[in-house]
Amino acid sequence: MRRLHRPLLVTLVIAAALVPAGPGAAAPPPKPGAFAHPGVLVDKAQLDFARQQVQAGAQPQKAAYDAMKASTYAALSYTPKPRAIVECGSNSNPNNGCSDERNDALAAYTHALLWYIDRDARHAQKAIEIMDAWSAVLQDHTNSNAPLQTGWSGASFSRAGELIKHTYDGSWPQRVRFEKMLRDIYLPEVRNGAGCKNGNWELIMTDAAIGIAVFLDDRAAFDKAISIWRGRLPGYIYQKSDGSLPKAPTTCPMDTREEIVDYWQGQSTFSDGLAQETCRDFGHTGWGLTAATHVAETAWHQGVNLYAEAKDRLTDGYYFHTRLENGAPTPPDLCGGTVKLGLGAVTEIVYNHYHNRLGMPMPTTLRYTESKRPAGANYFFAWETLTHANNPR
Repeated sequence: MRRLHRPLLVTLVIAAALVPAGPGAAAPPPKPGAFAHPGVLVDKAQLDFARQQVQAGAQPQKAAYDAMKASTYAALSYTPKPRAIVECGSNSNPNNGCSDERNDALAAYTHALLWYIDRDARHAQKAIEIMDAWSAVLQDHTNSNAPLQTGWSGASFSRAGELIKHTYDGSWPQRVRFEKMLRDIYLPEVRNGAGCKNGNWELIMTDAAIGIAVFLDDRAAFDKAISIWRGRLPGYIYQKSDGSLPKAPTTCPMDTREEIVDYWQGQSTFSDGLAQETCRDFGHTGWGLTAATHVAETAWHQGVNLYAEAKDRLTDGYYFHTRLENGAPTPPDLCGGTVKLGLGAVTEIVYNHYHNRLGMPMPTTLRYTESKRPAGANYFFAWETLTHANNPR
């Protein structure tokens, strides 16, 4: 399958591996051992740009801000629903606190963003109220979906905590307790990967792990998250250079064709950009792709260019799926000729990096991205049109 947006110049590849191509594309790499703050998914330059766009009424940020402001997550009357034990079975059944925790984490991040955009301290205090409510009571996540649930919620909580800790100068007396919750309850559940679960699990867990690591200034946890990501991504997005079969993730050793085909949902022919969950459904695939991108974006802000390492895998992966979402016919040798669409609003950040920072043409991904604007909030990703659209900082 021919891809429309592979860069044409070798020099662009070299530039991607070294430094951002566009002016102001990223801050200088932090000193060894230090972390740049705020630096979980978004940095100060991106936040300042988003704020300026909203204040100027510029699109698409203004529409994204308006959607965020109108959401239930943004209400100053929002009331968190913490509990000591969050029990989540397969497909969140039973759902004992699962939806409440995810929603509260998204609400905390939403209020943290609103604080930054509006400079209304009530939103900072609401984010703190939500985070404090959970750190006061949470003891554990249990049942089969516990690692994934921890990843979903930990990703949003780490972003909220990072913004409040490093941009709000008001009082947060229980910050150390919140840090302890992330360190002792969340991080141990997500830091070692997901083994042979479907790949979106491990990528979402790693998204949370790297965010928590930066928030806690934990270099060992950060390095561990990078290692897990590097071992999982080749086992999630196929490239012809891998050989006749996809690679096995480092946390899930497989050495036979039968095992690989079974793990890839029965798909036995492979082409650039196919994902391990493509033939399951595009919804879970979108989660895996965007979680992988979140890790790369946070690493980028910390001076680690995973984007360069994964340029073809990520851009091919998004092209493969957005092409079909845009209406291209399903090849007869793909998933028996039928796919389950529904990728979700997951392309804003990857498009911003490869097109707006590096200048790569990605018309197929752009068409899909624009069709999903403004991106909302769902499970572990939120308001990415606001934070990343046309924002190469």
